[in-house]
Amino acid sequence: MDLSAFGLAGRTILVTGANTGIGQGIALCIGRAGGKVIGVGRSGMDETAALMAEQGADFAAMRADLGSVRDAQAMFDTAWSEHGPIDGLVNNAGIIKRVDAVDFTEADWDAVMDINLKTMFFLCQALGRKALAEGRRARIVNIASMLSFQGGIRVASYTASKSGVLGITRLLANEWAARGINVNAIAPGYIETNNTEALRNDPDRSSAILGRIPVGRWGVPSDIGDAAVFLLAPASNYMHGAVIPVDGGWLAR
Repeated sequence: MDLSAFGLAGRTILVTGANTGIGQGIALCIGRAGGKVIGVGRSGMDETAALMAEQGADFAAMRADLGSVRDAQAMFDTAWSEHGPIDGLVNNAGIIKRVDAVDFTEADWDAVMDINLKTMFFLCQALGRKALAEGRRARIVNIASMLSFQGGIRVASYTASKSGVLGITRLLANEWAARGINVNAIAPGYIETNNTEALRNDPDRSSAILGRIPVGRWGVPSDIGDAAVFLLAPASNYMHGAVIPVDGGWLAR
C-alpha cells in the first residue's frame, strides 16, 4: 500500500481548539503525518507549539473568540492570507454546559450553540467560498459526538449542537462533494479531556461509563487525531458525508 495516501506533506490544516485535549491531539497527529497546523483558540497554545516543535512539525498559533462569527471569519481570512492557502479545516472547538433541563438558561443554550454549531458552519462556509472560488480541493472534518446519536442527560444545548453538526456535515457533503470538497465527521466517544474531567472524577458515573465501553478504557486524544488524519488524507478520497465513531465500541453495545 502506498503510505503517501495517508500522508499530509505539503498541506496546511487549520484546527480550532488546538490548545488542549482532542484539538491538541489532532494537531500532533497532523504534524506527525507531515502537515502544517494553524492552531486556533482563545487561549495560549504554548504547550501545543512546544510539542509540535519536539516532533519537528510546522505550527502557527492564532487567537480568536470563536463565540463570535465575525471574529472567526476575520481570523480565517487572516490565516488564509498569512499561512494559506488552507487545504483542510478541523472544527474541533466546543464547550459544554451540564445543567438539568428544567434549570437550563438561555445563556447556557446560546453559549454552546454559538461555538459548537453556528461558528462551525460559518468556518466551513469560509473555507468553501475560498476553495470553490479558486477551484481548489479541500477537506473539512467536523467533530461530532456520541450525542449526535443519543440524548444524554443534563446537556441540552450540547446534544442539540452535536446533532446539528452531523446534519450540517451531511448537507455540505451533498452540496460540495462534486465540487472537490470532502466534508466528513468524527464522533468521539468518552475521551480523556477537560470536558470529561467532571465525569471521570465521579466514581459512579465513571464506573457506569467504563462498564458500557467494550474496550474497557477511556479514549485518548490521539485516537481522534489519527482518524482525523485519515479523513484529511488522500486515502479517504471517496468519503463524503460520513461520520466515523471513535468510541471504543460504545455504539455497538
